[in-house]
Amino acid sequence: MLCHLHTFSNRSDIDDWWELIRDWPQEVPLAFEPSEDVIKPQRLCQELARLTDNEAIVSTDVGQHQMWMAQYYGFKRIRQSLTSGGLGTMGFGLPAALGAQIAFPDEKVIAFMGDGGFQMTSQELATAVQYKTNLKVVIMNNSNLGMVRQWQELLYEKNYSEVDLSGSPDFVKLAEAYGAKGLRATHPAELEDVLREGLDSDGVVVMDIHVAPQECVFPMIPPAAGHREMRLR
Repeated sequence: MLCHLHTFSNRSDIDDWWELIRDWPQEVPLAFEPSEDVIKPQRLCQELARLTDNEAIVSTDVGQHQMWMAQYYGFKRIRQSLTSGGLGTMGFGLPAALGAQIAFPDEKVIAFMGDGGFQMTSQELATAVQYKTNLKVVIMNNSNLGMVRQWQELLYEKNYSEVDLSGSPDFVKLAEAYGAKGLRATHPAELEDVLREGLDSDGVVVMDIHVAPQECVFPMIPPAAGHREMRLR
């Protein structure tokens, strides 16, 4: 499904523009199919929002998790969301969150990352532990470079190439090797308890949350397409 945007000729039409974009969530609301068998990434974002009362400073990396967090967390104030936009940089999330935690030691700071991006700067766990921070890392682990996999699925007839991350290390053991606490959830019934324990624990905590590997994030704009051609499903 394609979304077709209207064109406005001058600044006097700005009220009409705002009215239009406020109608879009009613016409095409954010939604996902719930599951009792596998953790949906959207549910993960919703649970994080609920357990932190939408008040945490959240740093995201680049990819599907970045989009889902923007859609489902419900940030309350400015400078609460730290994200690598534009020509995004994988690996941004952990050092950015670490900087925020050091700057605001009394705030709840979460590095929300994919399993691919986390491995690009995971060594910064050493810095987080050394400086005795309370940084919390939540890994949305779908065993893939999720956004690239999604493009290959939807736009390149499932010709998958170099997106399988099933050879990744055990992130709980990796956290423990750095002196941090490691937790894991693989089933929806475990999600709340793991997140609550991790968020309430002192010191650096890495939460490895295994989510549905084939989930796609929408809306998306295909390569070389314009905003008028965004896909909604």
